[in-house]
Amino acid sequence: VQLVESGGGSVQAGGSLTLSCAASGNIDDSIVMAWFRQSPGKKREGVASIYSGGGSQYYADSVKGRFTISVDNAKNPVMVYLKMPTLKPDDTAMYYCAAGSWVAGSLDEHDYVHWGQGTQVTVS
Repeated sequence: VQLVESGGGSVQAGGSLTLSCAASGNIDDSIVMAWFRQSPGKKREGVASIYSGGGSQYYADSVKGRFTISVDNAKNPVMVYLKMPTLKPDDTAMYYCAAGSWVAGSLDEHDYVHWGQGTQVTVS
């Protein structure tokens, strides 16, 4: 599984961004896609996850009600999105796309074996 993120950037507080992750390779129904983020000096934090086939979404308390994860598995490569409206300075981080098998609901980085290179989000 190969993951490539895009869509990061610099915005002012209250602004919005939508991150994209292009997932190629063996993306079957067991694959769970997730977004993580990491700020300098902080642990990597799970943000949101969803099965590659769609369905239930899981969110960290810090973003619940603000961010939305979605997947478009009709595309090739499969696309995973993280819609982030009303951004706050605390959302500033490197955002990573990740994939793992049979880990629905998990936002633990140790459950994910495939990682992208990350895309930077800066909110001022």
